[in-house]
Amino acid sequence: MKGTNPTKAEKAYWNELCSTVGCVACLIDSNFNGWCSIHHTDGRTKPGCHKKVLPLCGPHHQQDDTDPYKRIAVHPNKARFEAKYGRQADLIAFCDEILAQAKKKLEAAHA
Repeated sequence: MKGTNPTKAEKAYWNELCSTVGCVACLIDSNFNGWCSIHHTDGRTKPGCHKKVLPLCGPHHQQDDTDPYKRIAVHPNKARFEAKYGRQADLIAFCDEILAQAKKKLEAAHA
C-alpha cells in the first residue's frame, strides 16, 4: 500500500496517542490497552492523512477470527464499529481531548 511518509512530529503524535489513550475502542469498553497501532481514517496519501488517525489494538483494527472476545474491527466492519464506538471523526476529537487533558495535568504538576 503506497502512501506518504509521516513526519517526525506525526510519529511523535502517534506515540503519544498509543501511550496516553491506548486503543480508543478498548478505552470506551473500560479497558486500557496500550498495545496498539495507528489506523488511518482517510487513507494514507491525502494532505493531513497522518493526523486523521486512531490508536487501535489489533483486534479492533483488523478482524481476527481467533479473537476470544470477538471484538468488532474497523476493517472490514466499519459500520458495526462506528455503531458501537461512534464516528471515526468523533473518536479523533475524543482522543485529542484526552491528550489535551493529560497535557494540562502534566503542566499543573510541574507548576
